[in-house]
Amino acid sequence: MDQHDPRKKMGRLASAAVFATALEWFDFLIYATAAALVFGHQFFPSVSPVAGTLASFATFAVGFVARPLGGIIAGHVGDRLGRKPPLVAAMLLMGLATFAIGVLPGYNTIGIWAPILLVVARLVQGLGVGAQWGGAALLLTEHAPVDRRGFYGSLVQTGAIFGAVAGNLFFVLLTTALSAEQFTSWGWRIPFLSGLILVLIGSYVQLKIEDTPVFRELQQQSAQSKREAGLRKAPLIEAIRHYWREILQAAGAFFVVNATFYILISGMLSYATTEVGMSRTAILWCVMVAGLTQVVSMPFFGALTDRMGSRKKLYLTGTVLMAVFAFPMFWLVDTGSVPLVFLALLIGFTIHATMYGPQATLYAEMFPADVRYSGASLGYQFASVFAGGLAPFMMTALLAASGSSWSVALYIVGTAIVTFVAVVTIKERFRRDLYQTSGAESARSVAITD
Repeated sequence: MDQHDPRKKMGRLASAAVFATALEWFDFLIYATAAALVFGHQFFPSVSPVAGTLASFATFAVGFVARPLGGIIAGHVGDRLGRKPPLVAAMLLMGLATFAIGVLPGYNTIGIWAPILLVVARLVQGLGVGAQWGGAALLLTEHAPVDRRGFYGSLVQTGAIFGAVAGNLFFVLLTTALSAEQFTSWGWRIPFLSGLILVLIGSYVQLKIEDTPVFRELQQQSAQSKREAGLRKAPLIEAIRHYWREILQAAGAFFVVNATFYILISGMLSYATTEVGMSRTAILWCVMVAGLTQVVSMPFFGALTDRMGSRKKLYLTGTVLMAVFAFPMFWLVDTGSVPLVFLALLIGFTIHATMYGPQATLYAEMFPADVRYSGASLGYQFASVFAGGLAPFMMTALLAASGSSWSVALYIVGTAIVTFVAVVTIKERFRRDLYQTSGAESARSVAITD
């Protein structure tokens, strides 16, 4: 076997990164499905059905609150010690937390401790997933050939889709094979119990991956000289001090992407079953199959940006399309017709892919090498708190307050406006030299000014 064949090497790296990301997101996203279907009854049985759903989605949002902390820790470690170590630690955290949810007794057994322990486990899940994304994204973008960086960066994003689809498939099979009483009492626990095994396998795979050539070059520069180029002692502080604009832009760019993703994969499950009257199995299949198309559409759009010469133009196009389609999407879902609901979700996921596909590469090109993990992770994870984490909760609250889906569509339009403004202001660095450090950027800026 030719160990030095670039194509084989990238193939192995891509497979490992996608597999690892899928495992991580499988564990994180099965919580979204369980929150929509059973957590209200299991952990908040003493309140009304609407309040129970709101409470379960609130615990879902708690995981997103912890994600920035996971991103901060992983960013510091990733910029100081390598892209690989945070990935392994993230998977172990996720596995332990997910398994704990699978064996956690309900409210009827241990009372108030049930929702408290659920929140703690969800916080640990948030730390794990917050630490993981930046490392997986940089693993591929920093290894990829410059002319295919958009394509390889998009493959990291497909891992989240594989994880979400696998989680939904698990629940589809369980709801089909089990009675409603069996599923509610113990069947929902099975995906959580299996998550620990999957994450441990993923951790083993991650340990076999070499660190990126960009980070190895940073290590060499630090070892050979005391120049500005090389590893930073405090990369997080450096990123916030000098690249706070880029961090805010990255966060804003993720708003509509993250919000619509969780509305599509989680909010729609609750909405279609409780408001529209669709069967649980039918909407699970619609979400799963429509979402699965992104494993093709995201690499397509990622590769398209390599040929277009811009990540930003396609991203802005997707932002506008999502705002325009927000109202028609709910009009289609409100029919309750399975073909029309599937069409709405398919279009929604395809528009989503125009932004999520090139996102990892756009972020990697926004930051210099020595603060890239910190900067990209901060932008990505902070947006996840206010966009993705709150989206199902906001959707349920808006529906309860307005009694109609127009309020949720308007919410999507609002997040799209935030994203459009953020992306328009980004100074695109298409095919940037990923070896360039913040010190080199500062030196070049001074030279230009002088």
